[in-house]
Amino acid sequence: MKIDFKKFIQIAGIIDQAETDMLLERGVEFLGFPLRLLVNKEDLSESDAAKIIKNLDNPSNAVLITYLSNSDEIIKLCDYLGTTSVQLHGSISLKELENLKTQRPDFTVIKSLVVTNNNFKELQQTVENMYRLVDAFITDTFDPTTGASGATGKTHDWNISRKLVEISPKPLILAGGLNPGNVYDAILQVNPAGVDTHTGVEGSDGRKDISQVRAFLKNAKRAFDEILN
Repeated sequence: MKIDFKKFIQIAGIIDQAETDMLLERGVEFLGFPLRLLVNKEDLSESDAAKIIKNLDNPSNAVLITYLSNSDEIIKLCDYLGTTSVQLHGSISLKELENLKTQRPDFTVIKSLVVTNNNFKELQQTVENMYRLVDAFITDTFDPTTGASGATGKTHDWNISRKLVEISPKPLILAGGLNPGNVYDAILQVNPAGVDTHTGVEGSDGRKDISQVRAFLKNAKRAFDEILN
């Protein structure tokens, strides 16, 4: 089932079943599972992720977040996990995207747009080249210290994301350093189709914090209601 990106809110970095249950009880609809990463440590094993996804009422609401760039490998991992939703966070060729779309038209494909210094023109080119082959884009922040382009806890220039929203024919999700304290302002400034957070709702123990999750959802939904009404 294809994802509807209107008021899309995703919380990524699911650790275990207990955390999944807590998020679902709070009303979180979309869960991100980062696997096959280049830099960051994975939060759980692929087998544990598959068990969690299997028990979801709507497995397509589980989003594989990965740096894989080979269409066959992407399909194989999605099929193993039991989801048809994938967020491609690394470099992938147009040929591989075309192969992915041809082989699995049922997939929801989200392509990352990683913001670094003065790279708007490069991101604009990515949108123009790839929008026909993906269902949505997601902006995120590059951390030059670690080399990570996600789960950095750092924001980027939201003006760039706003410009990408304006030029993109496909929905754009805002990510990168979002937390309960800034998500409301971020949505009003950028006008994205959705938002994503990972470390922004975690406690000092690395687990998702109930109060932060509740506040993030409340503030994000309030902002979406304002820009859509």
